Amino acid sequence: MLVLSKVLNLAAQPLNVVLLLLCLSLFWVQRRPARAKKLTAIALLVLVLSGYKTLPDALLSVLEDQYTEWPMEADLSGFTGIVLLGGALEPGRFSQFHTQPLLNSGAERMVMAVALWRRNPQLRLVFTGGEGELFGSGPSESERALRFFDVMGVPRSALTLETRSQNTYENAVFTRDLPGLDAHKPWLLLTSAWHMPRSVATFRKAGWNVTPYPVDFRTAGLTPLSSFNFGEGAERWELLLHECLGLAAYRLSGRI
Repeated sequence: MLVLSKVLNLAAQPLNVVLLLLCLSLFWVQRRPARAKKLTAIALLVLVLSGYKTLPDALLSVLEDQYTEWPMEADLSGFTGIVLLGGALEPGRFSQFHTQPLLNSGAERMVMAVALWRRNPQLRLVFTGGEGELFGSGPSESERALRFFDVMGVPRSALTLETRSQNTYENAVFTRDLPGLDAHKPWLLLTSAWHMPRSVATFRKAGWNVTPYPVDFRTAGLTPLSSFNFGEGAERWELLLHECLGLAAYRLSGRI
């Protein structure tokens, strides 16, 4: 599944599609020049569309808006703890060169988890995440998360770490099987808003009693048509396509 997810991730990147179309165009330029021109035109169209954030943002908002954002002052006394999904820390190989905990664009997952725990110190903070890279090196994400929690002053007595999972399904199953955790009790599930629909469905299918706590929102109303940026647009498309392919794969495999 890890290899398959990496292959699907390559297919979800629009600039990879542009590259593939251009390579096919070069292959056909001598034998079928008309076909080569069509492929080049399609590649140019995909390239231009990848720079617009309006459409991918509109579709991402469909995923993000399925669950309501919580107010910070919400009463969480009825919950056992917070299950925090990995994915907000830079790969383990960075740990060979830096001692500080390094967060990526999903940093709100980590920051909000600590903020919630400080307001509700009775909650158990459960982090789930192993090595997510295909040829990963360095410490697991849980080990890197522990470094972050240490820096933020969260005592280790408040933490439970799951170190083996490589995807959302394994997050749910491996964490459920940890000793001392009761998945049937009420838990908050904390992850990025765009990833929440698949996460909630996966955890509930695995037997968890979870309530979604979405963070890391990427959309806010209608994105203006003037928002054109190749880097940001391609990133939005990749995020959207990656999650849509993930939802499809999980449905086909019976994981949700």
